[in-house]
Amino acid sequence: MQSKINEIVIKAKEQIAQTVDLKELQNFRVEFLGKKGELTLILRTLGGLPAEERPKVGEWINSAKEEVTMLLDQKQEQLKSDEIQKKLSTETIDVTLPGTPTTLGKMHPIVQTLRDIEDIFFGLGFSIANGPEMELEEYNFDRLNFIKDHPARDMQDTFFIDGPILLRTHTSPVQARTLSNLPPNTPVRIIAPGKVFRRDYDATHSPMFHQVEGLVVGKGITFADLKGTLEAFCKTIFGDEITVRLRPSFFPFTEPSAEVDISCVMCQGEGCRVCSHTGWLEILGSGMVHPNVLEANGYDSKEMTGFAFGMGVERIAMLRLKINDIRLFYENDLRFLEQF
Repeated sequence: MQSKINEIVIKAKEQIAQTVDLKELQNFRVEFLGKKGELTLILRTLGGLPAEERPKVGEWINSAKEEVTMLLDQKQEQLKSDEIQKKLSTETIDVTLPGTPTTLGKMHPIVQTLRDIEDIFFGLGFSIANGPEMELEEYNFDRLNFIKDHPARDMQDTFFIDGPILLRTHTSPVQARTLSNLPPNTPVRIIAPGKVFRRDYDATHSPMFHQVEGLVVGKGITFADLKGTLEAFCKTIFGDEITVRLRPSFFPFTEPSAEVDISCVMCQGEGCRVCSHTGWLEILGSGMVHPNVLEANGYDSKEMTGFAFGMGVERIAMLRLKINDIRLFYENDLRFLEQF
C-alpha cells in the first residue's frame, strides 16, 4: 500500500513540475485530491483493511495529501506570479515619454460674447434683470406700446402657445416687469440678457437667439446719455478705431428712436459685400423710452425720462469673429468651435 501511495506522489510531482497552465494545474488538483481523485479513492479502502493497519495507512495517505497539496499551492503561486510578470512586461510604460495632452473645455463663442457684453455694462453701473421666456402678451406687447394690429403680433412672426401665452420675441418684457414691480418713479439702470424666439430662419436669422436689452430711467436722462453710453459700449467691444453713428428710426416703445451703426469691421469703412458697400454696419436699436411705456408701468412720464436699447448677441459675435452664417454657432461642429 505504501509503495502505491509513493507512486502516486511521484507521479503528482512530475506532472505538477511540468505544467505551465493554471487551468491544467486545477485539473491535477482534481485528479489527485478531488472526490474521485487517486488519493481519495485509496482513503476509501481503509474500511477493508485489518484494524491494526488502518492507522498506519491513514497516516501515509494524509501525509501524501499534504505533500501534494503543498506542491499544488506552490506551483499555483509560481504560475500566478509568472502570469503577472508576463502581463507587466507587455504593458511597460516609459515614464520618460511626454504625457497625453488633455483637451480643456472653453466657453462657446456666443456665451463668451454675452459675458463680454455684460462685463462692459457692469463697468458702466448696470445690473442684470431676468424674466420668463414664456411670456404674456401683455408684457411682450401691450405694456411696450405695441398697437393691437402691429405686424409683430402675427402668428407668422411670433410663437404663440396658448391664448395670451407666447415665447417672448425680445427681452424688453423684462423692462416692463422691472418697472411695474418697483415703487413708482424708482430710478432704474439694468440690462436684460436672455434667449428670445421668432419664426425666422436663414443665414443671418435663427428661431432662437440671444438678446441684451438695456434700460435707464431717472430724472433728467437725455438723448446725450444714450449716445454716450452706446458709444462707450461700441468702442469697448469693437475697438477704439471704429466710428459710431446714430440714424433716425422707429420702435413702438421709444420716441425718438435711433439705429446704431458702426464703421464696417470687415473693410474699415471702405465698402464691401458685408456692409453692402456702404461702409456701415447696423448693430443695435435704441431710443428714449416712450412716455406711454412709462405710464403703462406706473411711472410719471412728466417727471421721469429714460433710454432703452437692444442688441442681438449673435449679431455682435458674427461681426467680432467675422462669421457669415449664424447657423454655424448651433451646429456643434468642433472644427468650427475650436477656432475660438
